Amino acid sequence: MLYDKDIREPLFSFLEETYGKTRIIEEKIMGGSRADVVMVTEESIYGIEIKSDADSYVRLAGQVSDYNRFFDYNIIAVGSSHAMHIEEHVPDFWGIITIDEVEGQPDFYILRRPKENPHIIYEDKLSLLWRPELQHIVLRNLKHKYDNLSKKEVIKRLTAQMDYDTLRKEMSTELFERDYNTILDVINKYRVEKENKKPRRKRRIGKSAVSISASGKTLKKPNLMVSHVVKTRKKTTKKG
Repeated sequence: MLYDKDIREPLFSFLEETYGKTRIIEEKIMGGSRADVVMVTEESIYGIEIKSDADSYVRLAGQVSDYNRFFDYNIIAVGSSHAMHIEEHVPDFWGIITIDEVEGQPDFYILRRPKENPHIIYEDKLSLLWRPELQHIVLRNLKHKYDNLSKKEVIKRLTAQMDYDTLRKEMSTELFERDYNTILDVINKYRVEKENKKPRRKRRIGKSAVSISASGKTLKKPNLMVSHVVKTRKKTTKKG
């Protein structure tokens, strides 16, 4: 039996081969749930839920509702024991990837490609960005700076004054450029200079760390559950 931990890294490689340039963010809070995987592409953001053979559907209905608020496309990746019935548990615009175990390794098959999510709430999707990132979009696209407005108010201005096709590309740009090693300093600088607030305290980082490979070089990073490497496929394939 394959568990969640056995599926993730091979799934990320499969997604890279399928969608090309991507950035993977894991365990992202969205509404009352937590997205297992957020996949950023150049024009869209995908929410991906993983249900291994060891998982149940107990929380799935609530998770589906939250995914539908935040992401342009949604996909569920399921173990083979769920493959026969998963279509009954997710909307017909969700993509489905089935996972079989072949010689102890996960093997992925696209049972159904995702369609654009008709229930997305643009304000909720924009809330995935941090306040300084929203400001970058404002400065590139709007006449006014809105330096002193709250995050919620800036989101209102962006959705009112920009078309969604432009906004979705801008969001992807910001998430591709996000640097988790420096973002707290950026946020604190903005809080102090623009919002007259106290800086946030840095959280103590535990001993656990993971290695990532970038351009053949091994790096160390805190276990932030984020893939910092922007991956691009070697061969051109059709997007789903």
